[in-house]
Amino acid sequence: MELDSRDLELVAAAEKVMADTYRPFWHTVAAALRTADGRIWTGVHLGAAVGRMSVCAEAVALGRAILEGQGPVVAAVAVRHPKPEEESRAIAVVAPCGACREMFLDHAPDAWVIVPGPNGLEKLRVPELLPAPYRR
Repeated sequence: MELDSRDLELVAAAEKVMADTYRPFWHTVAAALRTADGRIWTGVHLGAAVGRMSVCAEAVALGRAILEGQGPVVAAVAVRHPKPEEESRAIAVVAPCGACREMFLDHAPDAWVIVPGPNGLEKLRVPELLPAPYRR
C-alpha cells in the first residue's frame, strides 16, 4: 500500500530521533509509532557491551506508547543510521527484526509497518511481515 502524509510524518519523526541521538554502536536505530489517538511515540536502540542486553528502538517506543498513550498502535517505522565505514550517510528505513515482528504481532497485530520495498517505501500489515509466527 502507498504511503500518505501521516506515514511520511512518522518516517520524519524517526529520522529526527536518529539524527538527534545517533551514537556509533550505541544508538544506531530509531523508531516511531502512531497510536489510534494520532500521537507519535519514538524510541532509540539501546546498544550494550553485552549484545543480548541490547534493546530495539521499536520496543522502547512501544513501551512509551503503552505507558503514556491511549489506544492501540496503528503504524510503525524504524530507521537506521549508516555505519561509520559506509559511504552513504543517508538515514534509511529498515524492516523490523524478527523479534520486533513477533512483538508487534503480540501488541499491535493490526498495525501497518512502513518498510523498504522494491519500488521505494511501502506499508504492510504486521501479519504480512510474519506469515508463520511463533505460537505458544
